[in-house]
Amino acid sequence: MESNLSIPRPEYPRPQWVRDRWLNLNGPWQFEIDHGKSGKERGYHQPEHALEGTINVPFCPESKLSGVEYKDFMAAVWYKREFTLPEDWNSGRILLHFGAVDYETEVWVNGTSVGTHRGGYSSFSFDITPQVKEGANVVTVYAEDDVRSGSQPRGKQSGRFHSHGCDYTRTTGIWQTVWLEQVPETYLADMKVVADPANACVHLEVKVSGNTAGAQLKASAFYEGKEVGETTAVVQGPCVKVTVPVSEVHLWEAGHGRLYDLKLSLERPDLPEADADAVDSYFGLRTVRLDGLAFRINEKSVFQRLVLDQGFYPDGIYTAPTDEDLRNDIEISLGLGFNGARLHEKMFEPRFLYWADRLGYLVWGEHANWGLDITTPASLSRFLPEWLEGVERDYNHPAIIGWCPFNETWDRDGAKQDNEVLRIVYETTKRLDPTRPVIDTSGNFHVVTDIFDLHDYDQNPETFRARYEPMKTGGEVYNTFPNRQTYGGQPYFISEYGGIWWNPDQKDDKAWGYGDRPTSEEAFLQRYEGLTSALLEHPMMFGFCYTQLYDVEQEVNGLYTYDRRQKFDPEVIRRINSRKAAIED
Repeated sequence: MESNLSIPRPEYPRPQWVRDRWLNLNGPWQFEIDHGKSGKERGYHQPEHALEGTINVPFCPESKLSGVEYKDFMAAVWYKREFTLPEDWNSGRILLHFGAVDYETEVWVNGTSVGTHRGGYSSFSFDITPQVKEGANVVTVYAEDDVRSGSQPRGKQSGRFHSHGCDYTRTTGIWQTVWLEQVPETYLADMKVVADPANACVHLEVKVSGNTAGAQLKASAFYEGKEVGETTAVVQGPCVKVTVPVSEVHLWEAGHGRLYDLKLSLERPDLPEADADAVDSYFGLRTVRLDGLAFRINEKSVFQRLVLDQGFYPDGIYTAPTDEDLRNDIEISLGLGFNGARLHEKMFEPRFLYWADRLGYLVWGEHANWGLDITTPASLSRFLPEWLEGVERDYNHPAIIGWCPFNETWDRDGAKQDNEVLRIVYETTKRLDPTRPVIDTSGNFHVVTDIFDLHDYDQNPETFRARYEPMKTGGEVYNTFPNRQTYGGQPYFISEYGGIWWNPDQKDDKAWGYGDRPTSEEAFLQRYEGLTSALLEHPMMFGFCYTQLYDVEQEVNGLYTYDRRQKFDPEVIRRINSRKAAIED
């Protein structure tokens, strides 16, 4: 087995549900592009069929780190590699996990199909116990991808040959870690956490797979290594609900990621201890709620100083080269005086959310809806299942303070968005997670939403400020599309603004940004301060989101360059962002 030093992205990919027995399958795989989508007919899924090239998983074939760097459209791609199970994995179940594969996937083990999955951003897994054997095994992965179809969410992946405007290089196939996991015959399958700091406890809903007769669940909570709570419960059926009281309450909040460790164990007295299941997890104690125009975190009005994060990397595209790169983006943002981010047009990987939890970084969970035609109800079948998979996967992260399934839902080819699509997704999200606010579609066109947000890229601080002045004294509330959406008294904020075009070192005439370029660094900072101060000083604004944290390819409106070099003295930006907001306690 390869050492971790030779495996890209070697860290455990799912920090909230950790087991000891796992095998990372990242690294060299056989690879082949299938432009005609004819590989099945040609027997590519058979274990003896060799593919013509190689790729470095988990990096997409468009990326430099993959070793392929093929930039044109790929109708379908194939992957194949051998693996051997550790000798002590001779009992229980074997699970094969995929962090994300874009877009429609089928997987074979030793020539037998073990399942399919649709969706380029959510995680999935298959029980491959019946298919594996002693010695060498072969896993084959097939993925189809068509960002131009109108029938799949593509996010910021370009629908043209070249990256252009605010659309960037595409991602096809595997782009997150692939790994194997050994579990007992009866095992802990999933968990939902509801924090309850007011009652000094946390509520758990734990799902169990297998024969639960006589099984008992034990849950123990720790803070900084000290046990602060424990409970046990008899398991009857596939789900058990327990409450773990904690003797010490430490609140998770912006800038302070105070996390509790959580240990779960599942035992059956009729089985040996080796067949018991154990999982390490964590949770944060915090609440979020809307109160009039205020957004309260732990009952405190907290102004959200957010920045737009696209989740792109020069060498890895959708995939961060290292785990440290994920943490670094959050630390860059914090160093600029932001306290959170909109995770834009992409479901970010669990490792990023782990660092957000650890560092006390507020984030909004979003899906990559661009590219999906939502003018008909048919789009629900392509959007909702994947979105719900993402919400369920990421539900337990305290850093996520709200959900935003759609962003800027424009009409398409003269046909208006189907408002019922947005309504159904909003209502379904609220039923799955009643603890967080939901924005139906960021910017436009709102249908039913807990928060009314707008996007405003006016580059003139004076006119930018003036349009929001009447709101301060009960006057007209500014609405970018009054013929399509109606303000109903919800909390209000500008969730995209700025986008100031600035990269004097870039000579490419294809560079892109919003509005006119400032003539100097001083002019940039004056504009930034003018726009930002207008929002900080407004008593009806609970937050802002600046576009954006770093440049991405030709889009040069970042506060850092694409390779994460600072453009300005971070302390200057931090001073502007950190001023007390009018709505803050």
